[in-house]
Amino acid sequence: MITGFDLDKFIKDKVTGREQSLLAADFERYDNELHERIDGKRVLVIGGAGSIGSHYIKAILRYQVAALYVVDTNENGLTELVRDLRSDGTYNIPDEFVTYPVNFGDPVFKKLFKAHGPFHVVANFAAHKHVRSEKDIFSIEAMIENNLLRARGLLDLLCENPPEHFFCVSTDKAANPVNIMGASKKLMEELIMAYSDKLPIKTARFANVAFSNGSLPIGFLDRIAKRQPWSCPLGIRRFFVSPIEAGELCLMASIMGESGDIIFPELDEERDMIPFDRIAKDLLVALGLDIDVCASENEALKKMAILRPHSGRNGEGKKEEGPHSGRNGEGEICEQPSPFTLQSSPFLKWPVFFFKSDTSGEKSFEEFYTPGEDLDLDKFISLGVVKNSKKRSMVEIDEIFIKMHKLFDSGHITKAEVVDVLKDYLPNFAHIETGKGLDQKM
Repeated sequence: MITGFDLDKFIKDKVTGREQSLLAADFERYDNELHERIDGKRVLVIGGAGSIGSHYIKAILRYQVAALYVVDTNENGLTELVRDLRSDGTYNIPDEFVTYPVNFGDPVFKKLFKAHGPFHVVANFAAHKHVRSEKDIFSIEAMIENNLLRARGLLDLLCENPPEHFFCVSTDKAANPVNIMGASKKLMEELIMAYSDKLPIKTARFANVAFSNGSLPIGFLDRIAKRQPWSCPLGIRRFFVSPIEAGELCLMASIMGESGDIIFPELDEERDMIPFDRIAKDLLVALGLDIDVCASENEALKKMAILRPHSGRNGEGKKEEGPHSGRNGEGEICEQPSPFTLQSSPFLKWPVFFFKSDTSGEKSFEEFYTPGEDLDLDKFISLGVVKNSKKRSMVEIDEIFIKMHKLFDSGHITKAEVVDVLKDYLPNFAHIETGKGLDQKM
């Protein structure tokens, strides 16, 4: 991260436009109920090292939980989560706090679940969330395995010892999906709803999480720190919530939602949906940089190469002083450029390639519900609820899973065949195929 840059303030000022959390009024309204349902409870969070999962944990640790277990495949992420929580000093960390770097689909997860359970609250954030995950048949199989097939094993395990609250994160891309990730999440919604008479199922479709791990905006900051040019799509508008709001939204949904509810943020299209290119321009201004608009990736790379001699390292990789070497207030050379270093050269222009998106599965806008879905806009102040969503029979669920397993076990399948199978069960799945993926871009 760039030294001295106040990311939280930038998100409030330039991305969400909200000084106060979107959920503040709802947390005030349901304060007593939240304490009654959370205090003294045993909590399991799956995928807790990610952006949303970690902020869900921070939100629930405002309360007095009796135990917290966190599972994630990202061992380094879990390490940082523990350090962050314990170093902050403001969270109510229970004595029984354990993290495990395991996959929730592995046999060892079942063992630890049975050893440490039962749990009152179970929240699952483990998911493939990127449209780029449909690059080829192997990435597609891994995504569907994680988002759909593996989720059923978790549901069956929970049925043995039902929690008081079970939450599984969805996405806005499940509403009228145009990519395989969204379609897999839509089927995931229908899968968990099939269990809603056995388990207290809640889920949420929500906006992009501003500067979350792997997102385009956090990539802008990474490129600055590494002295690399930017690449940004034009005309792709998104709703945004802050990482804190994302965690709070999921906590509110998981605890205060009713079984079968799909929660979503009530945001205004005109006010709250903003394009990525506006974020890029505002961010450069905040960092004291001008934009050097480039016509291609190659032009951006060439212009960046001219700036790189000032990165603070010489041709042999040794630190050296220069006009942009990044010295801090004590005269020490910084590993990453600080905004103060960048601002000291007001004429420094950062190469940016703005392009029209042409990748498969890219939707130019967002929506949280579709015509015909039953909505409750009264229970929450800043959230809406999709009620009575489609619930498939277990016979249909079995049929879908058998077909999926048969397809992947055949060994010779194409992306088009997967899309066709998904369309059989999701009539409104209008897949956008261009033959191009995000891995082909900077």
